[in-house]
Amino acid sequence: MCEETAMNDHRKLGRELNLFDTDPLMGAGLPYWLPDGAIVRQALEDYVRGTERRAGYRHVYSPVLGKRELYEISGHWAHYSEDMFPPMELGGEEVVLRPSLCPHHALIYRSRAHSYRELPLRMAELGGMYRSELSGVLGGLTRVRAIQLNDGHIFCTPDQVADEARAALALIREAYAALGIRPVRYRLSLAGEGGKYVADPEMWRRAAAVLTEVLESSGVEYEAVEGEAAFYGPKIDVQIADRAGRESTLSTVQVDFHQPERFGLQYIGPDGAKHRAVMVHRSVIGSMERAVAHLIELYGGAFPAWLAPTQLVVLPISEAERPRAAALVQCCLDQGLRAELAGPEHGTLGARVRAARLVPYQAVIGAREAANDEAALRLRDGRRLNAMPAAEAVARIRARVEAHDTELWREARVLASEGQH
Repeated sequence: MCEETAMNDHRKLGRELNLFDTDPLMGAGLPYWLPDGAIVRQALEDYVRGTERRAGYRHVYSPVLGKRELYEISGHWAHYSEDMFPPMELGGEEVVLRPSLCPHHALIYRSRAHSYRELPLRMAELGGMYRSELSGVLGGLTRVRAIQLNDGHIFCTPDQVADEARAALALIREAYAALGIRPVRYRLSLAGEGGKYVADPEMWRRAAAVLTEVLESSGVEYEAVEGEAAFYGPKIDVQIADRAGRESTLSTVQVDFHQPERFGLQYIGPDGAKHRAVMVHRSVIGSMERAVAHLIELYGGAFPAWLAPTQLVVLPISEAERPRAAALVQCCLDQGLRAELAGPEHGTLGARVRAARLVPYQAVIGAREAANDEAALRLRDGRRLNAMPAAEAVARIRARVEAHDTELWREARVLASEGQH
């Protein structure tokens, strides 16, 4: 078990698979993404953006800098400044690298007047934020100083907050099913003792009551833990674990009455009067860094087809089949699939098959396939399929990719004998 854990440690495997790396001149906790890693990250980003759009979110972009005054208003400066980078002098003002996106989203909401008819307003962003983590806690992609966060904020009326928090939790569970992630537990993170938390007992009671109702109505077993809340309110933390059993938080749902008060977030009610909005913070898959780290270890680099850097490798048996193999690669690229050609110059067919062992699909093109415009597919799990028209093979692979399916193939009836090729 220890040997398997070490082999699948994302810090080791991620470098061996050319997904990411670090450089001392960039600094600790500041990894860079190599081309294959960038593909995995982009596929993950595209998936979560599409999922959010279907759930009624609108996407925004906001700057990674803000005045110190912004974080004084939000409460970050009083309660979180030890984890923030020092202010920078700029034109007689102090600006700060943001430690979170919520103050920016509060300002975007506040920039326009809102009616109750517009609510809930669901806002999402894949944006950068920065945490001044100590060197001793940094590691690979799981604990970094530059974070690309899948963040979102829902601005709603008090009577909408439970439904919106419940829908956010359901969205997290939907994404986990597509990614093959299994949480180890759900945690209701509450305030602890000390000055770390905003002093407003009634606010904490209201927010905790909402999240408790959400968890119980969703049929989720959970554990209440004190001292793990955000400084401004309680949260639902979805906990994952790596192969060594180390637990961390990937996704969250938070109910926030504090920042709407601090920023004066309002809406016009049916009575024509101004009312205080409520913020629901939620992150479906957390940071791109931590999510990819977990997926590397979960799959050992053998990602589901929709996440894989290369989805199909085409293997002509000899040079005579290269033109047909190249045409198949181009057909895949035209269909939005990530395909590569591995010709005889890369070794024997067996050697090329082994080199592409992490690629979900391999298309072997022999003389018969070339003559009939067919492809004989091999699946990464060892199955071999009957030769089929190349266009059909591409369409079936594309269907699996577009469905974000973790299964490589759904039809056992097309399995062929082990002796083919």
